[in-house]
Amino acid sequence: MSDTPQVKKYNTRTFTDRYMPSDELKSMYRGDIEKFLIVPVEEMYKHVHKSVPPSRATNHTFIYLTEGEGYMKIGSDEYRIHQHEMLCVPAGQIFSFEAYDTTKYNKGFLCNFNDSMLAGKFGKIELVNEFEFLNVWGNHSISLGEEISAFVGQLLKRILVEYAKSGLQHIDLVQSYLLALLCEIRQVYLPLFNSRQTAAVKLTNSFKDVLFSNITSKHMVTDYASMLNVTPNHLNKAIKSTTAKSPTRWIDETIVLEAKVLLYQTTLSVNEIASAIGITDPSYFSRLFKKYEGITPLEFRKKIEMS
Repeated sequence: MSDTPQVKKYNTRTFTDRYMPSDELKSMYRGDIEKFLIVPVEEMYKHVHKSVPPSRATNHTFIYLTEGEGYMKIGSDEYRIHQHEMLCVPAGQIFSFEAYDTTKYNKGFLCNFNDSMLAGKFGKIELVNEFEFLNVWGNHSISLGEEISAFVGQLLKRILVEYAKSGLQHIDLVQSYLLALLCEIRQVYLPLFNSRQTAAVKLTNSFKDVLFSNITSKHMVTDYASMLNVTPNHLNKAIKSTTAKSPTRWIDETIVLEAKVLLYQTTLSVNEIASAIGITDPSYFSRLFKKYEGITPLEFRKKIEMS
């Protein structure tokens, strides 16, 4: 439907202004922060004084820790990282996190960039396809190990120094370091599944791609099987074998994720939100939401308003 409300994607400036309003933080911005931003984690997260509800961003974000502990919900899963570990939130993926815990001191880097940073003298925008962790279906938690962590830390420090000094005036330099960083990460990146090559893994990744793109209009396993040119039974077996969850559960969880973002971002009624995500029966939508969240859509909205 043409008038279906779309889940808003935050650009970097809008997101930080809303959840990390600070002149001190803004003083660290250099150049076009919609394109690229890097800051020490400790300088950014100390300004997070309230929970961030389910949201989407236009850029990719890396959070790399040299000390402390970080936690975030990405998609339907909760992640916690420590020293020598990294979280990757791909552009367009739904994420949320709690207010910063001042009892846990974090140290590291937050790097935020859009696909255009991969295009230029040393690369092209299609390079994003070379790094699985920049896809919504990739593994969002990356353990670097001490050796690669040292290289990653050096690259991030070098990028931060250049960014703090000149912003993106020497964009070729920043881009070359960023590409080197992505390649270092890829060396130790472990996909969610044991092998990238099996037919089941490829089908699962393709399923996740079309699922995230079509969730407001297609809710049946048969829909996705048809789009992927396989039988529903084959799709069901492949998804279960690689993720331990059925396609139906993936569809249900993705519906609920979309609903959570709309409950926060809009003033639409529960009935209107159900319609926006393609569900014609509001009571079924409320039951589905409570099945996965433990509370009704209205209770979820009230919880957000009180935070």
